[in-house]
Amino acid sequence: MLAQYIANGLLIGSLYACLAVGFSLIYGVLSIINVMHGTFVVLGAYITIYCSQYLGISPLIAALIGCAIMFVFGYLTQRFLINEVVAAPIFISFTLTFGFDLLLNNAMIHAFTATPRSLLLDYGSITVAGISLSVARLGAMVLALVLTGVLYWLLRHSQMGRAIIAVRMDRHAATLLGIRVPQVYAITFGIGTLMAAAAGGAMALVFPITPLLSGTFLGKSFVICVLGGLGSVPGALVGGFALGLLESFGAVAFGAQWSATVGFALMIVVLVLRPSGLVGRKGFE
Repeated sequence: MLAQYIANGLLIGSLYACLAVGFSLIYGVLSIINVMHGTFVVLGAYITIYCSQYLGISPLIAALIGCAIMFVFGYLTQRFLINEVVAAPIFISFTLTFGFDLLLNNAMIHAFTATPRSLLLDYGSITVAGISLSVARLGAMVLALVLTGVLYWLLRHSQMGRAIIAVRMDRHAATLLGIRVPQVYAITFGIGTLMAAAAGGAMALVFPITPLLSGTFLGKSFVICVLGGLGSVPGALVGGFALGLLESFGAVAFGAQWSATVGFALMIVVLVLRPSGLVGRKGFE
């Protein structure tokens, strides 16, 4: 049973990592707290569900369509809305994203209602060394890890990735080097939104989705980023797996209703003992 709990924790942890990596990237580059992140996850999930059910395409293709749509939406949102306050104190951008999140969330409730929806996939399960693994969860895990890995590779090896890292390190020096900082900000926000949509598409393969879950997804993103290290893609991976394992064992030890509480309790401990996170670097933003 121990191996089964570990496997369950790693499966859900991969989704959590994908959930938080976009949130972490946006904060690391733009230095804003994107309160809309949970809503973007839900929107990505709904696009995946509706494209799959009404267009008759595979959930994977539907999730990729959701990623493309949400990238454009995130790019335009930053370029024409958030970019106006990106240099203002963090409280201003926090208030803006909070207000916009309220508008989006209410619009989703009006359009989709609060009734949970899912893809109702039943691909069965496979057994490996006595461990039962859901095929749908394995597919969601692969999707989440592949997209997270592609993002990490692009940041390290592509010209745009290097520009994003340069802006993250020092936007004034990046401007002197000829980097168009507003363009990099918009692309970064679009990528963060894309990753949120990917997490939503992966979640839709496993869990019922409702607009009321946006706050839950945002809260888990906070916890994961604090655990792993805010602004770091590897930190989001470590934090996601840590939270997944913690919730898996916490549900067994204290009951499923306490699993989220255990995660927030660990976040407080990490903040006190290691504010930079498990793999974060002290003093680095």
